[in-house]
This record gives sequence, C-alpha cells and structure tokens, in this order.
Amino acid sequence: MSAKKTKQAIKSKEKTPDSKTGKFPIVGIGASAGGLEALELFLKNVPDKSGMAYVVIQHLDPTQKGMLPELLQRISSMQVFQVKDLMEVKPDCVYVIPPNKSISIFKGVLHLFEPVEARGLRLPVDFFLRSLADDLKEYAVGIILSGMGSDGSSGIRAIKEKGGIALVQAPETARFDSMPRNAIDSGLIDIVAPPEQLPSELINFLKHLPVVQSNLNNKVEDKSAFEKIIILLRTHTGNDFSLYKKNTVYRRIERRMGIYRIDGIYSYVHFLQENPDEVNILFKELMIGVTNFFRDSEVWENLKEKAIPSLISKMKPNSQLRAWVPGCSTGEEAYSLAIVFKEALEKINPNAGISLQIFASDIDIDAINTARKGFFANNIASDVSPERLSRFFTKTEEGYRIKAEIREMVVFAQHNIIMHPPFTNIDLISCRNLLIYMVPELQKKLLGLFYYSLNQEGILLLGTSETLGTQSHLFTPLDSRLKIFQRSDVSLNPSLLDFPSSFTRPKIGNVEKSEPDKPVMNIQTLADQLLLSQFAPAGVLVNENGNILYISGRTGKYLEPAVGKANLNIFAMLRTGFQNDFAIAFRKAIMNKETVELHHVKIGTNGGSLTLNVTIQWIHKPEPLYGKLMIIFSEVPQPTGVNQPKKKGKTAASTREAELEEELQRTREEMQNIMEEMQTSQEELKSTNEELQSTNEELQSTNEELTTSKEEMQSLNEELQTVNAELTAKVNDYSRVNNDMKNLLNSTDIATLFLDKDLNIRRYTDQATKIFKLIKSDIGRPFTDLVSQLHYPDLPEDAREVLRTLIFIEKQIPTNDGRWFSIRIMPYRTLDDRIDGLVITFIDISEMKLVEEKLLKMIQENRLLIDSSPKVILKISANWEVLEFNSAAENFFGKKREDVTGHNFMDSFIPEALRRKTEQKMTGLLTKSGNNDLKMKVIAADAEELDTAWSVNVLFDRLELSSAIFTITKK
Repeated sequence: MSAKKTKQAIKSKEKTPDSKTGKFPIVGIGASAGGLEALELFLKNVPDKSGMAYVVIQHLDPTQKGMLPELLQRISSMQVFQVKDLMEVKPDCVYVIPPNKSISIFKGVLHLFEPVEARGLRLPVDFFLRSLADDLKEYAVGIILSGMGSDGSSGIRAIKEKGGIALVQAPETARFDSMPRNAIDSGLIDIVAPPEQLPSELINFLKHLPVVQSNLNNKVEDKSAFEKIIILLRTHTGNDFSLYKKNTVYRRIERRMGIYRIDGIYSYVHFLQENPDEVNILFKELMIGVTNFFRDSEVWENLKEKAIPSLISKMKPNSQLRAWVPGCSTGEEAYSLAIVFKEALEKINPNAGISLQIFASDIDIDAINTARKGFFANNIASDVSPERLSRFFTKTEEGYRIKAEIREMVVFAQHNIIMHPPFTNIDLISCRNLLIYMVPELQKKLLGLFYYSLNQEGILLLGTSETLGTQSHLFTPLDSRLKIFQRSDVSLNPSLLDFPSSFTRPKIGNVEKSEPDKPVMNIQTLADQLLLSQFAPAGVLVNENGNILYISGRTGKYLEPAVGKANLNIFAMLRTGFQNDFAIAFRKAIMNKETVELHHVKIGTNGGSLTLNVTIQWIHKPEPLYGKLMIIFSEVPQPTGVNQPKKKGKTAASTREAELEEELQRTREEMQNIMEEMQTSQEELKSTNEELQSTNEELQSTNEELTTSKEEMQSLNEELQTVNAELTAKVNDYSRVNNDMKNLLNSTDIATLFLDKDLNIRRYTDQATKIFKLIKSDIGRPFTDLVSQLHYPDLPEDAREVLRTLIFIEKQIPTNDGRWFSIRIMPYRTLDDRIDGLVITFIDISEMKLVEEKLLKMIQENRLLIDSSPKVILKISANWEVLEFNSAAENFFGKKREDVTGHNFMDSFIPEALRRKTEQKMTGLLTKSGNNDLKMKVIAADAEELDTAWSVNVLFDRLELSSAIFTITKK
C-alpha cells in the first residue's frame, strides 16, 4: 500500500473544537522557579489561531500583586487575562492564576478557591490538572515547565488516566529541572522538548492522533497487525494482553503511533520489530498506574468506620488479618489500606495483638520496585492529611518516606493475576479500577477467583466504575454506591477457577466457540454412561495446587471433608495413611510432568482398612486440560483368609512386623515434622530478609532526615525566584522607560527639577545643572540648599504654596548673567492621581526677552515719529479696530487716543448711512500694495461730517499675504 493510500486508510483528526459538544483542548501549564522565561518562550511560539486555551499556574508570592499577565501580554498575540471567579474559558486566550488562590475548572468555567494548605505545602498545579482531567477527559493537556519540587506529577497521572496528553520541558533546558524530572520519572509523558518547540510538537501530535475505531474487526489487516503486536508484547515482556479490552489497548497503540508520526498499524509492527526498546515503552504505556493515596475518600472512611472494624471484631486475639491488593501500581493503595487498618485498630482495640498482612501485587516490576522503597514525592501532601503525614511518614529532603510500622505490613510481589495462582485465605481484597481494562469473560473469571481467594464473609472492594455483572450472586453489597461487597455463602462452579499457568491456555472466546453442541442421546451414549458409572475407577481432577476441579465416580471411601472451614483441596481431604507418600508423589508428577503410581497403599475407612493403587497422571492432552493432574483410585482385592486367626507359630513374626510398622510410622511423622519446621524456617528467613531490607532502607534514609522544614523553605525560594524573575522583567521595562524619558526631557532642552513632598530633589535633567550647581550626590538633598543664579528668593515659598493649593504658578525670572527663564511650578501627579511632589520647569526665554525689548523700542520710536507728523494718521485692523491714533488725529476728530483705541473705526468715524459703502471700498484695497487713494466722508470734531481724501497703505507679512492692517493718512 502506498504512503498516500495509507494516509487515506487511517483516519486522523486534530482536536479542534467539537461542533457537537463544543469542547476544545485546554492546556494547563505548570511552572515554578525559573518558569517565566520558559513561559515566554512557549507562548511566543504559539500560533495565533491554535484553537486551544492556555491556563498558566505558577507558584506566586501570595503577598505580592501579580505582574505575570502584563509580562506575558508583551510577547503573546493572544489575549492574556488574570483569572477571575466564574470566568469562562475561550479558545486562543491565556488565563493566569492570581496570587494566593487555587484554581479549578468545571464545565469550562474557572473557579477560584482560598488555599487551605500551609504556604509551603501548596500544590496548585496538581490541584488544577486533576480538575482539568475530570472536566475535559481526552481534551485535557498538561505541560510541566521549569520549577523546583514535584508539583504537577500527580496531575499528569490524572490527565493520562482520562486519555489526555502530557508534555514536559526538556530538563537540560530548564533553569530548575526538579519539576520536569519528577514528571518524566512517572513514565507517562508523551513529548519532551525545549519550551519553544512544545507548541509545534503538541499541534503535530494532535494532527497525527488517530481516531479509535469503534469496531476493530472491520479491517482484517488491522486485526492481524493488532494480534502481531500482542505476540511481540508477550514474547518480549512475558505478559499476554489478548484478554484486555481491545479498544483500550488499541488507543494506547495509536498514541505511540502518533508520537512517531506513523500512519499505519502495520508500519508500527515493523517499527516494533526493529526497535525492541519501543516494545518496553508500549508495555509501560499499557501499564499506566494511575493511583494516589486515599483515592475516593468516602471509600476509605467506610473501611475505617465499618468494614475493617467488622472484620476485626470477628478475629481472635493475636491473630492476623490478610489482605490482597492486585494491581497495586506504586503502592499508594496498599499503604493507604495499612494506614486505615492501623487507625481503625487503635480506635477499636489497640491491645488485641491483631496484625495485618497485605499482599500487594502488580505485573509491572518497575512499579513494584518503586512501591518497595516506600518513598513518595512532596505532592502527596495534597492527598494525605497533615496528621497522617506526621504520624505515618518521615519527612526527608526529597519527599516523604513511609514509616517502618506501615512498611512491614505490606509484602510486594510481581504477579500476573491472569496467569499466576492467586493468594488464598484472604479477608479483604482491594481491586480498584483493574477490571475495567478486561474483557467481560475475564472479569467473570477474576470475580470467581476473588470469591475463591476470600474467606467466608471476606470483603471485596471494587472501583467506582466497576460492577459485579453476572457474578452478583457471589457477593452481597455492603455499600453499592462505594462498591464494597461481602462474600456470599454460595457454592461456586469449579469452571470459574480454571486459570492458566502459561500461554498455552486458549483464548476464552475460542474455548466457548469450540464447545460442541449437546449430542442427541442414543443407545451407545446411554450404554457408555452406564459402563462408566459401574466399572470406571473413581478419580478427581486437580490443578497444580491440589485444588479439586472435578470429581468422577464415588470417592467417599478415599476422600473425606476436612474438619472446620470447607476446603476442596486434595491434601486436606485425603484419609489418614498415605498423606506423606502422596505429597511426595504429587510433587514428583508436577516436576517431571509424568505419571507416578503408588502401589498397595493402606488407608483407614469406616473402622476398617483398604488397600489401593493410586495413579497421579500429569495431563498433556487435550489442550484445555494441559497442566492439570488426574488422580485415579483403584482398590486392590485382599487375599482370602486374611481375617482368619493367625497360627501360633507366626506370633513372633507378626509382633516384629507390627514393631516395624510402628517404627515406620514414627519415621514418617518425624519426616513430616522436619518438613513443617523447614517450611517455617523458610518463612522466618523470608520475614527476616524483609526486615533487613526495610532496616537497610531506613538506614539509607537517615542521612536524608537532617531537616524538617526544607519543603517550606523550598516553596518560599520558588516564590522568590518567581518574584525575582518578574521584578527583573519590570526592571528591564523601567530601564527602557527611564532611558526614553531621559532622552525625551533632554531633547526638549528644558531644565526640569522633580521634588518630593518634602522638597527634596528626586530627579533633574542635564539642563538644570546650568541653573543650579547640581551633582548626582545631590539627589535626596533639600531643594532649598541649592545655590542658583536666579533672582527668585520666593521660589521655596511658591513651591510650598503650590503643594498646599495644588494651583500651578508661572513667573518670568532673570539670572545674574542676564538670562531669563519662564519658571512653572506644578504638582507631581501619579498614575493613580496622588500628589507626590512637585515638577519645576525652567524654559530659557532670553532670546524672546531680547526680541521683546527691541520690539518695545521700535514701538516707542514709531509712536514718536507718528506723533511728530502734522498729518492725521490712523492704523486699523482688518476688522476695523483702531490700533494707532496720532496727535493730529486727536485734533481732527476731537477725541483722545485712549478713548478710541480698540473701538470700531466705522462705528466711531463714518456716518451710519455710508458705513457699508465705505467698508466695501476699504475691503477692496486689502490686496493692493503700495499707496492707494481713498475718498470718504467722516465725522470730524464737533460731529461735523466732512468729505476727506486719504492715502491708504496695506501691510503684508513675509509670505506676501495681507496682514489685514491699514495705515491711512489724511491728505
């Protein structure tokens, strides 16, 4: 198949907003110390329309105002918000956690909480990622960036459990690699990359993430490739996943395909063959152990208050309670059970001497090794109460170590619940969220196995998503909502206990399909059944542990129920006389996989004795019975006359024979005692070895227990690192703004002084040094101490007056060297409108003053010339306002200069009837240069109207435009 056709055959989709549900990926980004730089690199490389929303959770100082949104907005084209309660999340936006808050999400809406944990124990990243996983399921994305501690690793587990995606910054690129490394150590991470590459890696991963097919049997080639992967996993890891739910396994396979951009499942099969390490990685992906302490707190409260006390109340003093935790992962579930038992026992009867032995098993040896260490990261503080942390854990530099009193209760073992024999005589089984990965047929078998393993009235604890199904008759609900059940007193079909011990066991589905239909009864069948019932020897079918699976014929003369609790084990049911010989022969048959016979075995029955031949046959065929053993009992006829009285001549021989038989019996009893002592010694050695191992672990941890408060110090250090990073960014901004301001002020060439409320110098520009004798060390000194060249002794008083009244003052002040300055004193206002001092500006107006003096001189000279002229001279503006009026004009018009200056020429000197006509004439002269003649009738002295002739000149500016000013002179 070509690459193009392969791409068409495999459906792929990008997790963009779902048109039906409206869901879109929401990315939870956790960061701590050194995380600001990584956040900026990440967001800078996010495309404008990624279709995702981003929620940033960083360890912030609760006493400081959050500056993170402003810093991120500079580098991101998306809108950046500081989260407010009940804020709805929208795609292509960034949401930042506020200081001193915990954040959660429900139905796409963000909720803020007041943190209840101590400041050094807060885990905001875990808190949010868990809620994100619950709310978004497969649309949840978790990203862990630079930071100290382990916050985020628990949240990543929750996201992976719900089918989400987990990404981590490459530790070598992080300023602080503790958070990324703890997340990577969980073994659940999809992508590890530098922060600037994470956006593109995430988008590519979403594009190549295939859709899980609802019916995998539709494509024969896909089914064949899927089975090949199962074979490779079984060959390399020794574990068979054929009985796991196919959709679950297929989804994990597709996730690995998405990481390597592999489109076809057949291509992935070849990739597995060429890369054996990928087989182990896929196995780890299938073995995702999502667990935490006291998961579903209501369940544990019920165990503590009801279930465990009910078990303890039925036990004798100095006895042992046995529990089994299959699929224990890294041990949190088993240790939680041990802690709850300890608390319940101390509450009920602490002096009863009752102990608990927990068998915790898992298929993953790495998870078992982690569980055995009993060491957990600091983030368990979000699940374990401070009281329990103090009571059952030891604080170390790196996290928490379980105390020896709890560790000694648990025995961890690698165990495949499908393939290996179960633990027996169990009082409590906690199998939570394991059955959901199995096919219904296997669930049925496992529930039968749990029934067999539990003692009478034993307790079974299932996950909240699991049910008993068709096996509900085996257990009685104690709390249906919390999935707590008790073993019922019913008979169990032996077929439910048919579990394989190797890969040779056929698939359950194949066995059921190969079972023939019930044959039609005929004479031959009836005759065969009659012969079997009358003449076939009695026998039993057992497994390798001696548990009876099937009984054929009448075996009452050879077997009898054991006294006490019902037990269908062959060793418990054998009649007295040949238990030891039978046990030796049974082991020989198992080890050599052959048939072993015992001849002329005498057993006691109903007050008499029988002589038997016992055949123990290892079964090779048929395949469904492979590994089982058939035990056949054949009676040996006694010789005639055996009950007749013996002759006197044989009395001595009979006595000797009886002595030998007694000696042989004593020998057998001694051998049995020796075997029991050896078994006891082995158990003691095993227990001693576990104690030594625990002691060794405690010794190793002693060096790590030097400080008890480092977690809080570390958290505070993270907050300081975060604040420091934000302050560094702010300082850079401040430096940039400061440089801009300095250049702006210097470019205006305006001397400026900045004073505080006490009139101390806060800042000054370079031009101010030309007025005041200022140096850098003068900053902070009182302004009144400065020596200047200004003739302005009232400057300090005016400054205080402005501070008091908030009204600016502006004055023109000369200096000793002849310069002039326009001094403006204004209040200094902050952005939040507070008065925080004064701003005094000094604008050099020396040149303006020189021009002003020259202009004044010219005006005086001009007026002198005009007044000395005998002619009547007026100067008027374009709107006919009188600007100048000489002495001759005063005599002619009979009015004083001060009385007419500023008044309208037309209203004052032109008759009312002629004003419009005169105005039109004068307007027509505005564009004419040179000397122009004008005749008009005016009102002269004594209100006399005279016809007069005038010479008119229009003044023009330097652009040769009319300045709209006339000078008119009477001829």
